[in-house]
Amino acid sequence: MSSSDYDERTAFLGDWGRFQRTVFFLLCSSVIPNAFTGLTMVFIGDTPPHRCHVPAGASITAAWRNVSIPVEADGSPSRCSRYRLEALEEYSHRGLEPWVDVNVSSIEQERCEDGWEYDRDMYVSTIVTEWDLVCTDDWKVPLTSSLFFCGVFIGSFVSGQLSDRFGRKIVLFLTMGIQTVFTLIQVFSPSWVVFCSLFIIVGMGQISNYVAAFVLGMEILSRPVRIVFSTVGVCIFFSIGYMILPLVAYFIRDWRMLLLALTLPGFLYIPLWWMIPESPRWLVSQGRVKDAEAILRDAARRNRITAPEVIFPPPQSGEKAGRAQSHNLCDLVRSSNIRAVTILLCLVWTTLSIGYFGLSLNTSNLYGNAYLNCFFSAAVEVPAYVFSWIMFRYWPRRLCLFFSLALGGVVLLFIHLLPQYLIYVSIVLEMLGKFGVTTAFAIVYAFTAELYPTILRNTAMGACSMASRAGSVCAPYFIYLGGYYKALPYILMGCLNVLSGLLSLLLPESLGMPLPETIDHMQTITGCGVGRPSHSFKAVKAQQEAMSQC
Repeated sequence: MSSSDYDERTAFLGDWGRFQRTVFFLLCSSVIPNAFTGLTMVFIGDTPPHRCHVPAGASITAAWRNVSIPVEADGSPSRCSRYRLEALEEYSHRGLEPWVDVNVSSIEQERCEDGWEYDRDMYVSTIVTEWDLVCTDDWKVPLTSSLFFCGVFIGSFVSGQLSDRFGRKIVLFLTMGIQTVFTLIQVFSPSWVVFCSLFIIVGMGQISNYVAAFVLGMEILSRPVRIVFSTVGVCIFFSIGYMILPLVAYFIRDWRMLLLALTLPGFLYIPLWWMIPESPRWLVSQGRVKDAEAILRDAARRNRITAPEVIFPPPQSGEKAGRAQSHNLCDLVRSSNIRAVTILLCLVWTTLSIGYFGLSLNTSNLYGNAYLNCFFSAAVEVPAYVFSWIMFRYWPRRLCLFFSLALGGVVLLFIHLLPQYLIYVSIVLEMLGKFGVTTAFAIVYAFTAELYPTILRNTAMGACSMASRAGSVCAPYFIYLGGYYKALPYILMGCLNVLSGLLSLLLPESLGMPLPETIDHMQTITGCGVGRPSHSFKAVKAQQEAMSQC
């Protein structure tokens, strides 16, 4: 059954009845915890100002204690070294005064043998202060975020195939449970290694939950509501969770208590199992027509509509009935057309992931209050998603994606041209770059779902999301490079965004097209210009023949 046939058979439900409203808001609310999980490292992994600890029992005078930490070229105290304690004790016992009798800068330096003293004005504790992830161990901080995204990578690889094979609903709730339970266990981590091991599992559940909810809504809701759901609904609810994060973190400064406070609300989603149905579209594609009809009749009852006696007619003679053929990741590269679409989308997703998570994780390094910067970074996503919805309704998909990617990339490239004293201007430009990248991220999710058929849609979404995790794994190290040259992350992210914007122009156009049901219904990728597409698959086939001649 084609997508247009399915839409015609289910048109009796209407677009915005009680059933659709319930599914819309429950699925959107299910992604709120994903923002907590994906971005808590902004606070629990932040590195406060620190200096070498000088033991209280050291037999040195107050004058020598005050100069025990070397001063860097920029005038700040050294974070990773101190003057050799034995030498300070010797000078102190001899009654010598610093800078009067002894040139302090000539004293030999040593590492922080007794640990570090951390500034507690902003945080009571973070994983950095608890496990001393500084100086020679500072590489562990970006690695922690990267390991989380490695878990996201694995989850993207597995969950898409499981969802296409066993159903959207069961994968959605299974991964919600994994995310909640393992984050709760993470609160009691005794070491950095255990914390990271659990973080990988949490990442597996986080992205799988988001993708399953996204695809389930795309398949249950009708075309007008589907566009709102994919570009505004789930994205704005993710931003709501993102905005809640700095508000909660402002009042809870201990990393363990912060994780606990953000995890417990996840158990409130258990009753949603009895309120969110399986995708009838997926059930039909699997040959489970009776189950699909039962869900649709229940939806009609909720909407106070009388369902037709026969929703899906039995297959005619000569048509195949029963369970559809199963598909896997290999089908995404089996033909030259679908392989080209997959490669282009994977490149775009990877670039977007670098830009989005790079800018999101960088908020604690910006000038000013980290909580306000994080809130502004989240708040700027709301108009970005509204803008993406407006563009997605009226503009060709490729033009939407190109414009938003180019906007984000060009703005980021301008940052390194600004003088250092224009701090607030650079922050505004970074937020504008976040606006462009966020808009593109919302568009590419919906665009990808429109290009792939139902039998491969969740697998394709999972594969593209999996490819983008290569970018998210690298994103923390893009920020890490800013410690060597502050403008380098912006230059790299800006160039990559502009390049991927140009690549997006090679993708097929899907504006006005029904969702494809089979691989044969997919449009052909081409370098030739394509006008506004027709609404029938016959027209698509005619267009494909014209493209092949072109």
